[in-house]
Amino acid sequence: MSDRPVILITGCNRGLGLEFVAQYAARGWRVIATARNLDDAAELLALAAKYPNVSVESLDVGDGASIDAAAARHAGTAIDVLLNNAGLLGDREKQAFDVLDYSTFEEVMRVNTYGPLAMAKTFLPHVLAGAQKKIVTITSGLSSITNTRQVGRLFFYRISKAGVNMAMRVMQAELRERGIKVGILAPGMVDTRLFRQGGGGMPAAVSATQSVAAVMKHIDELTQDAEIILYTGEKVPW
Repeated sequence: MSDRPVILITGCNRGLGLEFVAQYAARGWRVIATARNLDDAAELLALAAKYPNVSVESLDVGDGASIDAAAARHAGTAIDVLLNNAGLLGDREKQAFDVLDYSTFEEVMRVNTYGPLAMAKTFLPHVLAGAQKKIVTITSGLSSITNTRQVGRLFFYRISKAGVNMAMRVMQAELRERGIKVGILAPGMVDTRLFRQGGGGMPAAVSATQSVAAVMKHIDELTQDAEIILYTGEKVPW
């Protein structure tokens, strides 16, 4: 077990997170799979039962105390890849321009923007101790400031993802000399519950299995450029 690469993944109870756990587990990595609510994680727990290299625990990335507690539980653990996958779409109607509910804005920003940054800060000693030294955040094509011509709501979600992109870009500049590689990866329009909740009226372009396999390849090949990379390998404009 000690020779296995180690990855910590947030938001693993469904969708992309669950698929990341399945594919990294099948690779033989040691997977620390986290989710906010383990009562809604039957499939994740089934994966842990199937793969002895998978451990499951509760972690709420929107709660600083929860992040601190998780880091303390893994004190002394070297983590090769910290994968910030957890994300929150937020109530679509409450982030329409004619509504703009502030409490929804706070919640989406806390989970999508502050959460990955806080995870990176708190788990930095663990990542520095790892061989690969990678911090990866899953973003969205909707984060692109350049690509805003399409009509749509989701003000808070888009702002939060643009914000986390900037956070990761600045963090890369901060940590480059310490050997940390930062990835900002967009999985595409994946057939997940979050995508369906978005209600954009567009069909999903790719399955979770296909998207995750492609994203994992980019994680393997990660450099210190900290560009926004789509699962296809295309660069997403800022």
